[in-house]
Amino acid sequence: MAKVKIIVEYFSFLKEHKKWWIAPIVLILLLLGLLIVLGQGSALAPFIYTLF
Repeated sequence: MAKVKIIVEYFSFLKEHKKWWIAPIVLILLLLGLLIVLGQGSALAPFIYTLF
């Protein structure tokens, strides 16, 4: 339940302060973090390293 509250609070912050440019940055950072976590120790690791 706390995770949902954080997401709702984040979107209310964006709406109130008109900071919509932050949303794509946060989304990309989350996706990169997920890619790194899921790619550790797998066969995808050499391909992930070529991206950076």
